[in-house]
Amino acid sequence: MEFLHLPEGLLHGRTEYLLFYTCAVLIGMSKTGIHGVGTLSVPILAYLFGAKASTGVLLPILCIADVMAVVYYRRELRLKNIFGLLPWTVLGLILALVVGNHIAPSSFRALMAVCILLGLVVLVWSERKSNIESVTSSKYYSPFFGLLVGFATMIGNAAGPIVTVYLLSMRLNKIAFVSTGAWFVMTVNFIKMPLQIWVWDNLDLPTLLLGLTTIPFIAVGALIGIKLVKILPEKEFRQAMIILTVVATLMLLY
Repeated sequence: MEFLHLPEGLLHGRTEYLLFYTCAVLIGMSKTGIHGVGTLSVPILAYLFGAKASTGVLLPILCIADVMAVVYYRRELRLKNIFGLLPWTVLGLILALVVGNHIAPSSFRALMAVCILLGLVVLVWSERKSNIESVTSSKYYSPFFGLLVGFATMIGNAAGPIVTVYLLSMRLNKIAFVSTGAWFVMTVNFIKMPLQIWVWDNLDLPTLLLGLTTIPFIAVGALIGIKLVKILPEKEFRQAMIILTVVATLMLLY
């Protein structure tokens, strides 16, 4: 991998490089179509770098993938779904900063798993509830999810399943689902950048350079995601989101 001019000391051995760039492909896929698959990268990167440090490593990769996704998906954006979440998400970010400074690094992995598991529970519940519209119309629905998204994304970049739950519960079609999710997550991730740099101090120049080396791998994943979202029927698309969320949760717990 010498041609990539990788920063020294962050990864060791071919297996770690393979796992790392596999995560980049998965993240590319998640941003352009198969959201849940990106969550699989969370436990893998936590294994490679440690739970808290992995949030800094993952963030630049997510931002690169976010930009690719929003460039491709520009027309099906549902702004009202973003505006309903964003203020509460920022509040959730602040809450996570406070909590993250008062827990041991070893607790981060468990907390990340809890965030994903909570999102999974709500996802399954929303799929089973026939009159979900009566719940989503509640004035507490968007604030609840906004706080949860902000907390989970700051703790471990683990908000993907929760965003998936929220957007699926809005009964968006699959293209609007992907487009709205991409724009919302990009906005949140760029808000997080200065917090990771100056508050948690786990995002620096070597980490940013490592993230830049993932661009071709993210692009490959993005192309795969675009193809898959076009060929997957709506029902199978939603089922795939649930299954991938289950797998990611189990990986973090065990």
